[in-house]
Amino acid sequence: MPEKLTFEYCEQMVADFEKVIKNPIREKSSVYYTGVDLGTACVVIAVLDENKRPVAGAYRYADVVKDGMVVDYIGAVRIVRELKEEIEEKLGTELIYAAGAIPPGTDALDGGAVKNVIQGAGFELTNMLDESTAANEVLKMKNGAVIDIGGGTTGISILKDGEVVYIADEPTGGTHFSLVIAGAYGKTFEDAEIYKREEKNHRELLPVLKPVIEKVSSIISNHIKDFEVDELSLVGGTCCLTDIEKVIEKSTGVFTHKPKNPMFVTPLGIALSCRQEEM
Repeated sequence: MPEKLTFEYCEQMVADFEKVIKNPIREKSSVYYTGVDLGTACVVIAVLDENKRPVAGAYRYADVVKDGMVVDYIGAVRIVRELKEEIEEKLGTELIYAAGAIPPGTDALDGGAVKNVIQGAGFELTNMLDESTAANEVLKMKNGAVIDIGGGTTGISILKDGEVVYIADEPTGGTHFSLVIAGAYGKTFEDAEIYKREEKNHRELLPVLKPVIEKVSSIISNHIKDFEVDELSLVGGTCCLTDIEKVIEKSTGVFTHKPKNPMFVTPLGIALSCRQEEM
């Protein structure tokens, strides 16, 4: 049995980030590194100081991205700019440098839209990478797979000796969870989204969503079957569903780890990838 990673660095980073969203650290830093995560359901901005420690952050639920693609460019720019200004006011400084990310393997489809949104909001873009690679900046996995379950798609990055050796992105994600909830409960899609986010509903929702989680599990199994994958690490807002990791572990037969708040792993990884030089 391979030795399991403790993910201490990841858990600490996420815990620190959750604290500074509520109470930003206003001590001056020589430089600030920003990560912009344009999610299907949520836009998250994470800010690190010169020592790459979280100092501020903000997020907003929005529908400016669909299946990993920007569908409301003006809306996306407006939200990122407003979150940027909100954090700048709290920190009493201007945020200059930012990095961004896109789902694995969608470079050709994205057409630079995410890059344009970040620049349009007033940042100097200094790095672009795929979301799973960004997440691993925080997870620090050596051998295994990062599974990023977003709103529209499930992204898979397989790592060997800390390097990404395979990436894939397939439809099925949080949007599909919401559609199942809407159908089962006779709710609108918007109401189903809100119902899904509330932790108190998760125990009741798990059996309803089990077939979709098993579909995600079959996607994962299909992509990892030709590789030696000892563990999976789940990231992305959809993974906030309580016990989703247990269903995936049982279906795939692979040890599955879920950070305390999987929604914040990727934006923190994007921020860790931010530099001071423009691309």
